[in-house]
Amino acid sequence: MLKELIEYIAKSLVDNPDKVEVAEVEGEQTAVIELKVAKEDLGKVIGRQGRTARAMRTILGAASTKARKRAVLEIIE
Repeated sequence: MLKELIEYIAKSLVDNPDKVEVAEVEGEQTAVIELKVAKEDLGKVIGRQGRTARAMRTILGAASTKARKRAVLEIIE
């Protein structure tokens, strides 16, 4: 559920939605959501001073709390 949420948000933001890759790495207590986008779309995902990335992390935190998990978003260049 969390992976699909981040994928939906990222594809809505970028110019090349077909190049969005989201992977979920399950740990014992936390899940790491890895987001990879095209190089030219990296600025759109991060936003000015990281505002968009911070907002995505906030949404992920709220959704993970509801799912009773802990999730962390990593944006991979």
